Amino acid sequence: MPVVLQSEAAECGLACLAMVAGAHGLDTDLPTLRRRFSLSLKGVTLAEMVRMAHVLQLNTRALRAEPAELAQVQLPCVLHWDLNHFVVLVALQREEAVIHDPARGLLRLKLAELSRHFSGVLLELLPAAGFQPARERQHVSLRQLLGPVRGLKRSLLQIFMLAFALEAFVLLSPFFMQWVVDGALVSADRDLVLTLGIGFGLLVLVQAATAAARSWAVLALSASLNLQWLVNVFAHLLRLPVAWFEKRHAGDIWSRFGAVQHIQRTLTTSFIEAVLDGLLVLLTLVMMLLYSPLLTAVVLGAVAGYGLLRWVFFGPLRRASEEALVFEARQSSHFLESLRGVLAIKLFNAQGERQSRFASLVVETMNAQLTVRKLELVFTVLHRLLFGLERVAVVWLGALLVIDQRLSLGMLFAFVAYKETFAARVSALVDKAVDLKMLRLQGERLADIVLTAPELEAEAPEAQRPLDGSLELRDLRFAYADGEPEVLRGVNLRIEPGESVAIVGPSGCGKTTLLKLMLGVHAPTAGQVLVGGVPLGRAGLHAWREHVGVVMQDEPLFSGSLLDNISFFSPEPDAAWAQECARLACVHDEIAAMPMGYHTLIGDMGAALSGGQKQRLLLARALYKRPKILLLDEATSSLDVERERAVNQAIRHLALTRVIVAHRPETIQSAGRVVALHEGRVAQDLRSVPAAGAPAG
Repeated sequence: MPVVLQSEAAECGLACLAMVAGAHGLDTDLPTLRRRFSLSLKGVTLAEMVRMAHVLQLNTRALRAEPAELAQVQLPCVLHWDLNHFVVLVALQREEAVIHDPARGLLRLKLAELSRHFSGVLLELLPAAGFQPARERQHVSLRQLLGPVRGLKRSLLQIFMLAFALEAFVLLSPFFMQWVVDGALVSADRDLVLTLGIGFGLLVLVQAATAAARSWAVLALSASLNLQWLVNVFAHLLRLPVAWFEKRHAGDIWSRFGAVQHIQRTLTTSFIEAVLDGLLVLLTLVMMLLYSPLLTAVVLGAVAGYGLLRWVFFGPLRRASEEALVFEARQSSHFLESLRGVLAIKLFNAQGERQSRFASLVVETMNAQLTVRKLELVFTVLHRLLFGLERVAVVWLGALLVIDQRLSLGMLFAFVAYKETFAARVSALVDKAVDLKMLRLQGERLADIVLTAPELEAEAPEAQRPLDGSLELRDLRFAYADGEPEVLRGVNLRIEPGESVAIVGPSGCGKTTLLKLMLGVHAPTAGQVLVGGVPLGRAGLHAWREHVGVVMQDEPLFSGSLLDNISFFSPEPDAAWAQECARLACVHDEIAAMPMGYHTLIGDMGAALSGGQKQRLLLARALYKRPKILLLDEATSSLDVERERAVNQAIRHLALTRVIVAHRPETIQSAGRVVALHEGRVAQDLRSVPAAGAPAG
């Protein structure tokens, strides 16, 4: 039964299905299942798991049971756990239950402890008549992970040529000992010893220079590959849909991105040299056979035994490494969340709880890492034992061959030198072969970034056409996942250029979701979004967003100066226009009063600013783009009434289309049209009545 650990925040149900399907012969993974089934951040219900299981040709039966009755159900089965989680019950052994938890891995619990977590609901899954055992996994090639890399072939050619030169030097070196022992010592020829010493000393100098050149070539390749690969993956990461980020913890994304450097280091530091040395070691094997087939057989037996040991232990090592990566990502997520929420933690006196939870995560991570290190320790001990016995056997049998005059003493010395080189290189090659196979684990994690399709760009030349400020929604429908109720249910709305529209309605009616569909952050389940009369897919997200200024709820600022944030870190910011935007947002006077004015640093995520200052700075940033359409989602909710009225008055006369999501009457009255949403539909579409003394919109 495989252990499948969840990567996304709410995919424990999907991971349980993958484990049970694997137990019955359908070898699949989470990336494959994600493509087949759409999940939201809310996770899945038992009913949705039943629906997905039927697609996988698994019959289901939902039951209620007490812990004492679990021995009567078909195993493996899925248990509802802690009222918000799913786990797989694999086996019951006396008073102990074997659990595969997608969040924690393999667990062994006493029935009394199980009863504290088990909610009493379970799901049996058995193969249906149409079920076929198969292997359905995401296949990841190194080329897919690498992407385009310039200069790779030329660098590898240089390294191969230098490696061949080094191999020639390695093959010549043992002759020095043989010729000195069998020639110079026997004849007591001092001149021959001097000549051999000078000759082989020069050979060592050339060998060292060649090795340095090869190491430098590998270092240059490593730096070039690291730079290009990191930039390529980061660029692709930024093009992924927002929904991809919403379903994952920050620590997990960072862990996956960190796989780039892990793979790069493995491939370019010692791996290239080990592979080249291992491939060229055949010449060393030929020399050993020429000296003594018997001694060569002993060495080959030791090498084969070491390779068998690594193969036997590979499965446990891979599982332990995967658990270590997942737990490390979870620890990083907790750490990052604590940093972002440190104010709330202090205000609620929750430091002790957060510290305790972090300590638990550290212990889980260390336990998983210790398992990996224990296995590596086993390999080290067995390697020393195996090759220590091999060395004793070679010297023992070699001495007998010298006594029988089938080898000279110099030939034995030379063979031992070749043998040490051969054994070291081949065992290193075995280790690197295991490392390469282990890279599939890192590759599968990185593939979650690299192989995820980016946001769709334009499909036609309409992307080059300038867009006006009109916006139209045709029978727009949207649900966050299959099986979930629709948030928007057939919304039809047309907004003309220059129009000011307020979208109102109770919380949860779909206002913010509607704005995200207008922006292309989410793709509609059905219907169309038209910008300037062109479907958004044909207009292109990049071209469309160039014309849109946006202030969303909880939108972040970035570390830097106020001018950097207003211009969104433009390399050549227009300071005069930035000040004008700040005046329109009613924040210029406050910026001017700061010690460094527009060059004042605002700290991490704008920590040095008040909530109202942040909102007005975000509005100035949106206006800096000179947009044709301005979308505001509760953009003035942190302002007092007078300041909000001043902001609305300032932007009311701008020549642009405004779409405002708001609850406050002052903001609603600033719009010329009010669209009310109710249960995902347009309930009312009215011209607003301006407040007394205010000009009509």
